[in-house]
Amino acid sequence: MTHQQTPADPVTQAGSDLFDFAIDREDVKWLMARLPEAAAVKRPAVEHELQILKIITVGWSIAFCLADSPSKTPLSETFWSAIQEFARGLSQTTELMIGHDIDYFKTLHQRLDMYVAAIDRNPETPEPAAVIGPTFAYACGNAEDIFTAMTGSKLFATTLGRVRAYLEAIDL
Repeated sequence: MTHQQTPADPVTQAGSDLFDFAIDREDVKWLMARLPEAAAVKRPAVEHELQILKIITVGWSIAFCLADSPSKTPLSETFWSAIQEFARGLSQTTELMIGHDIDYFKTLHQRLDMYVAAIDRNPETPEPAAVIGPTFAYACGNAEDIFTAMTGSKLFATTLGRVRAYLEAIDL
């Protein structure tokens, strides 16, 4: 007897696809390889913050791109539930390695709040990436470093564009 797989409903499939995209590190590695040596920041901090920014940008993009869609809430819930489970596992592993409690999901939530607050403080800025970049550089330890700000802006804009294209392609 053969087992036939039932295709996932579109929201569940999209949540899974976007989760996989959010935690994929290839674009983070690509950006790190191109971060100029002149950047006045600690490179491990930039790499860490890039992954955080990517995850929260995917989540933010779902809400932004599906603002008027009935799929917005179920897809957001599916995505963030998967991220929460991922963060729980990462936190537990990190705790075993370093010996003290780390709450990765709390960190994600704090960074999301920080970026949303920065956008809210700059309503006159038509492009959110222009606000995200300097805020990203601040999170990395040097708000004045243009190279780091540009790296954060690029990740944000690229991630938003890729999520938008994906959501349009699957027509939720």
